[in-house]
Amino acid sequence: MLSVFTAVAREIAATTKRNEKERLLAAYLSGLDDASLERAAVFFTGAPFPGRDERVTGVGWSIVAEAASEATGASKDALGEQTLSEGDLGDGLVRFFPEEAERDVSLVELGEIFDDLAATTGTLDKIATLAGLFRRLDREGARFVTKILLNEFRIGLQIGLVESAVAKAFGRPVGEVRRAQMFVGDIGTTALLARSGTLGEASIRLFHPLGFMLAQPEEDPGKIVDLLGSEALADDKYDGIRAQIHFDGTEVRIYSRTLDEISGRFPEIVTASAELSAPCILDGELVAFRDGILPFAVIQKRLGRKSPSARLLEEAPVVFFAFDVLSAGDEAVLELPLQMRLSRLRELLTSTSRIRPSTQSQIRDASHIDELFDQARARGNEGLVIKGADSLYTPGRRGKAWLKYKKALATLDCVITAAQYGHGKRRNVLSDYTFAVRADDQLLNIGKAYSGLTDTEIDQLTSRLTELTISRHGPVHVVRPEIVLEIAFDRIQESARHKSGYALRFPRIANLRDDKSPEEISTLDEVRRIYEGQLRRE
Repeated sequence: MLSVFTAVAREIAATTKRNEKERLLAAYLSGLDDASLERAAVFFTGAPFPGRDERVTGVGWSIVAEAASEATGASKDALGEQTLSEGDLGDGLVRFFPEEAERDVSLVELGEIFDDLAATTGTLDKIATLAGLFRRLDREGARFVTKILLNEFRIGLQIGLVESAVAKAFGRPVGEVRRAQMFVGDIGTTALLARSGTLGEASIRLFHPLGFMLAQPEEDPGKIVDLLGSEALADDKYDGIRAQIHFDGTEVRIYSRTLDEISGRFPEIVTASAELSAPCILDGELVAFRDGILPFAVIQKRLGRKSPSARLLEEAPVVFFAFDVLSAGDEAVLELPLQMRLSRLRELLTSTSRIRPSTQSQIRDASHIDELFDQARARGNEGLVIKGADSLYTPGRRGKAWLKYKKALATLDCVITAAQYGHGKRRNVLSDYTFAVRADDQLLNIGKAYSGLTDTEIDQLTSRLTELTISRHGPVHVVRPEIVLEIAFDRIQESARHKSGYALRFPRIANLRDDKSPEEISTLDEVRRIYEGQLRRE
C-alpha cells in the first residue's frame, strides 16, 4: 500500500548511511507481491515509469497545483507561497492535506493512474484525474506522489542503490542484477527476475535501447595519461545529438540519449543504415555536416520536427559518426574490450557517406592530447573523449574509463540579472544564474549557468542575491545587476532567445569577479568579435 511505501521512503530519507538505505529498501521489497514489487522498484528510482519506457505523464507544476487546489480547496497562491517557502512543491503541499486518508491507495492502483495520465491528452482531463487521486491521499501520499510525478524524489537513492537493494532482497549477486538491468532497462522487471532466479535470461535485444555510456570531465591531460595509459584512444567529441542505431537486417530505428525513438526526424540516416553489413546496435553522434562539421545550431533546426521537410533536409544535412558497437550480428559485444569492439565496428561499416567511423587516435603523452584537441577543434568539434583501450561498455554509467577533455574557447565577464532556485540538494539556494553583457547603457542577457561554484560560494551568493532582489516570479529572483561572474564557454552561436542575439554553448562559471564592477563587464562588441573569429576558424 502507498502508506507503507511512504513510511519506508521517509526512513530512507532520514538516514545518510548508504548501507542502511539499502537494508531498509531490501527489507521492504522482499515482502511485496509481484505486482507491487514491479511498481515499487520503479517508484523508488523517483519516476512513474521505467527508464526505457518512452511514456511521460505530461504533468508539471501547474497541473499539480491545479489538481491540489481542486482537491483541497486551497488557493493556488497559497500553494505557491508554501512551495517557495519549502523550496519544493511536494513538501509545500503537505500542510493542505489531511494527516490520514480515508482509504489507502495500492501501488498497483497508483501505477494505473500514472498510466492513465500518460494516455490522457487534455490538460483539464489530467487535472481531473490527478485531483481524484489527491482526494484519496494523506499528507505523505501527496508529498511522494508529487515528487515522483515531478521527478524530484530526493531521498538519497540512485539506480545503483536500488539495484543493490534488489540484489540484497532476493539473495542475488549485485553484478548479475546490474547486468540484467543493463539489458532490460526496467528495474521493476529486473526485480521480478531476481526474485524468480532468472536474471541470466536477460539479454540484449534490438529495438530496446540501452543507456548510453558516459564520460567524466577531466581538464588535466597529464592526469588523463596517468589514469588511462598511453594505449588510450582519443575520439573527437562531437557537438551533435547522441544516438543509437538499431538495425535487424531490414528495419531501422534510431534512439536519442533519453531513449526516445527519433527515426522520423532523420530519414536519411534510416535509409543509410540499411547498407550496414549485418544486424547491429551502434552508438554514435548525429552531426550537422556538409563538406565538414557544421555548428550545432544547424542540427538544432531538426529538433522537435517529427517529419522534416525536404527543404529542412537540405538546409540541415546530417551524418552519423559511429564510435562504438553494442551488438553485432547475433552477439552482444558491449562486454568486450574497446579495441575489439572497434574492430567489429569497422567490419559493419560500409562505404555509405551518411554513416562513417569517428576520428580516433592513440595518444602518446599529455602534449599529444593537446595536439589532438587542437585538431578536433579545427574540424569543428568540441574536444576529445579519451577512452581506455580495454574499457568495457557500461550503459548509463559515468566512470573513469572514458574521460572528456575540453577547453574553453574564451571567457567573458558578465553580470547576474536573475537567479533561480536549483534542484536536488540545491533546491533551497539560488544556484542558477542568468547573466548579461553590456551594449552602451543596456544589459543584454546572453546565457544561464549553474556549474563552477562551490556549495559555500553558492550559499554566500544566495544571501547577496536575496538582498539584491527587485522582484520575484515563482522561483526566479530578478536582481539588481551588481555581481560579476567570469563565464567560460565552448562556442558562441546566434540565438533569438536572448536579447543579445547570441547564446554561449556550455557556459560554466570560471570565477567570481568581486574585483570588477558592472560597468567593466564584457561588451556585445567583444562577443561579436569572438563569434566572427570562431566563424573564420570554422
